[in-house]
Amino acid sequence: MDFWDFFWLIVYSFFFVAYLMVLFQIIADLFRDHELSGWWKALWIIFLIFLPVLTALVYLIARGRGMAERHAEGMAQAKQATDTYIREVAGPSPADQIASAKALLDAGTITPAEFERLKSKALV
Repeated sequence: MDFWDFFWLIVYSFFFVAYLMVLFQIIADLFRDHELSGWWKALWIIFLIFLPVLTALVYLIARGRGMAERHAEGMAQAKQATDTYIREVAGPSPADQIASAKALLDAGTITPAEFERLKSKALV
C-alpha cells in the first residue's frame, strides 16, 4: 500500500463516518418529531435504506430547519432538567441559611450564640 492508497482510504473513511453521523441524526430526528405520522416516518426509513445518500440530502434540504429547531428544543429541555436537578440536590444557599437562622433568632426560637454557630456553619 503506497501513500496515495492510504490517503484515499483516510478520505473515504472520513466521508463514511460523516455520512453515518448524518444518518443517525436523521433517524433520531424522525423519532423526535411528534407531528410526523408513522407512515411518513416509515417511508423516510425505507428511502434511507434503498437510496441513502439522495434521501439524506433531500431530508436535510426539506426538513433541515425543523430538525435544528427540534434539536435546540431538546437541548433546552435537557438543560432545564439538569438545572432543576442541581437546585434540588444543592440545597439552600448560605445566604438562605443565614436568613432563616436570623428569622429564628428574631422569633426568639434560638439564642444569639446558636445564631452565631449556625451562621459560622453556613459560611464554611
